[in-house]
Amino acid sequence: MESFLSLQILIILLVGCLCVDLARLDAAAHSKNGIGVQPLSKIAIHRAVYSLHDNASITAYPHVLGAKGENSQWITVEIECPNPTENDWVAVFSPAKFNSSTCPSDDDRQNEPHICSAPIKYKFANDSDAGYTKTGKASLKFQLINQRADFSFALFSGGLSNPKLVAVSNFIKFANPKAPLYPRLSHGKSWDEMTVTWTSGYDITEAVPMVEWGLKGEFQTRSPAGTLTFHQNSMCGIPARTVGWRDPGFIHTSFLRDLWPNSMYSYKLGHRLINGSYIWSKPYSFKSSPYPGQESLQRVVIFGDMGKAERDGSNEFNNYQPGSLNTTDQLIKDLDAIDIVFHIGDITYANGYISQWDQFTSQIEPIASTVPYMIASGNHERDSPGTGSFYDGNDSGGECGVLAETMFYVPAENRAKFWYSTDYGMFHFCIADSEHDWREGSEQYKFIEKCLASADRQKQPWLIFAAHRVLGYSSSYWKSGSYGEPMGRESLQKLWQKYKVDVAFFGHIHNYERTCPIYQNHCVSTERSHYSGTVNGTIHVVVGGGGSHLSEFGPVQTTWSIYKDSDFGFVKLTAFNHSSLLFEYKKSSDGKVYDSFTISRDYRDVLACVHDGCEPITLAS
Repeated sequence: MESFLSLQILIILLVGCLCVDLARLDAAAHSKNGIGVQPLSKIAIHRAVYSLHDNASITAYPHVLGAKGENSQWITVEIECPNPTENDWVAVFSPAKFNSSTCPSDDDRQNEPHICSAPIKYKFANDSDAGYTKTGKASLKFQLINQRADFSFALFSGGLSNPKLVAVSNFIKFANPKAPLYPRLSHGKSWDEMTVTWTSGYDITEAVPMVEWGLKGEFQTRSPAGTLTFHQNSMCGIPARTVGWRDPGFIHTSFLRDLWPNSMYSYKLGHRLINGSYIWSKPYSFKSSPYPGQESLQRVVIFGDMGKAERDGSNEFNNYQPGSLNTTDQLIKDLDAIDIVFHIGDITYANGYISQWDQFTSQIEPIASTVPYMIASGNHERDSPGTGSFYDGNDSGGECGVLAETMFYVPAENRAKFWYSTDYGMFHFCIADSEHDWREGSEQYKFIEKCLASADRQKQPWLIFAAHRVLGYSSSYWKSGSYGEPMGRESLQKLWQKYKVDVAFFGHIHNYERTCPIYQNHCVSTERSHYSGTVNGTIHVVVGGGGSHLSEFGPVQTTWSIYKDSDFGFVKLTAFNHSSLLFEYKKSSDGKVYDSFTISRDYRDVLACVHDGCEPITLAS
């Protein structure tokens, strides 16, 4: 199968059919019944032909959105079609003019109207009215977010595989399409620094970006922001370089420094225009981090593989990201009891369809604008053939890390090498990049050891390791394996043991599993719900049920697996003080706790000598 696909792809590239979706081919080869296939990749937009009908119409209203400053709005689309079928569908295009004259013209098989950009979302015409095929009339509801451009709607027949353009709507737009939107907080490189990243339509040639901020209720100051973007030739493959491309706008990051610990701050995003006027976002607020080692109530949420979903029900092919909104909504509901979030890889599952990153940052805005939203790199962010990924697939759809590295800030020395450390009070986090080499002797291995060794366990007793792929233990890894990545254990297990890592978190496998404290495949404790005394093994947790389609467990019944759940959920860690930690696994469906344990210990328990984790000693006096 792989040889056949490789030959197909080579032929496609040689004949220059740039709009064929390689990500779709790759996903189809590796997905059972299409599960996990990016919905937009099902649209063969490069095959679209004109089939305009004088008596067909599609109308969208209201014409102007966000008149009161809203960043999203529900709109109505009315359809009339004289020859309705159950395969008719409505596409949302942005920018509104989608039959571009700039499409490649050297492909003889590409027909008019040369649609070379995928829509940003779609629905079938009979979604809201089962009688559409009889009446030819339907009314659809879409929720649109501000994405820096106008919108139009197109009625297609022929299904997703052979689209025939039947009618095109009027254009609609947001009142201020360039407005600063979707702030994402992140830790800076020091504990007293918070970064704010956001998206706008303003280049630095037309407006100066800034953040106005300060202690809540006190004097507000202004800090400048840097501006980044990227271009189509920055993409490493298709579809990101072809039908999935969409202008990302401008991404701004401001560094708010010298923060007081555990203090409430208010902020808003701003742009000073050339004419001297200002454009401001709505106000937001956040609580600054505690001083490293400071004792206070500290609550951390960790999950992976969430993705995005549409509240209007669009883009629902094979239930692509069924739990995404449930996880998002549970976190929003519990936001007053969350201090920091770690989303450890497989962020949006955009897979090369750039428009979906705006959709995702809009979805998480209530969370990411309030608490630091720290991400890790996964295969769906980084992997692209021939680009230096440790795994040579095309799971990113040609994004090759550019989107994740630009849309989100992480306190890495080099954001293209997505590993970093960060502190939150009594926690010390070492975040690895499973898509770059982490084996012994590699650059990343040296970082991991340095990060783990730098934790002062008297002040920061809770040492957490996280990466996207399972570099430790999972009893559902692929189809029949009983463990995770064997090279991961061989290379990293001695570091986890030597530095007495409390918990190692992983995503990639879309379920939940917790192990006993484990070393060299063996449980080092018979306890299941409460751990105390010497730290003689690391607990491994797969928490990849953030929202994407779920994974089954393998047939091997491992002795080290304490709790398994093939459902959507996340983990919450609560540090009460330097000697007491609560671990909770919550389901996204109801927010209730389904698995938990506690750790109680003193500093001397961390210092205690354990197997393969002892400092050299001598009896000399």
